Amino acid sequence: MISVATRYLLFAIIATSCNLGAQEITLLFYAGPYNILLSIFNGTIVGLISKYVLDKRFIFRHLTKTKLEDARLFILYSSTGVLTTLIFWGSELLFHWVFGEKWLRYLGAILGLALGYTIKFHLDKRLVFRS
Repeated sequence: MISVATRYLLFAIIATSCNLGAQEITLLFYAGPYNILLSIFNGTIVGLISKYVLDKRFIFRHLTKTKLEDARLFILYSSTGVLTTLIFWGSELLFHWVFGEKWLRYLGAILGLALGYTIKFHLDKRLVFRS
């Protein structure tokens, strides 16, 4: 059996890939004003949804009985992500402004997401997916 830590790392990599993929797709279709900010926002939404589904099902093994309960849980899950999202955005934007290279911006995103996901796991365990 795969440990929770290993599963969480794998799902963090998957969600990070979804996030960065959504950013790339956004930039392919939109090159106008605030394109970087729009891509980061879109990536955040895609990453959030994919991470929620994976964490709920495979990390915390939480079953919701109704769609309303699932919606409330998603809102709570999203709320614990505000601070961690600011860490991710700050890191990615800092690397973008300092280095100006796309691959370094994405490195900043990966570092920010890694730190954010580590913090988020502990917040979710204590506040969202309580037994």
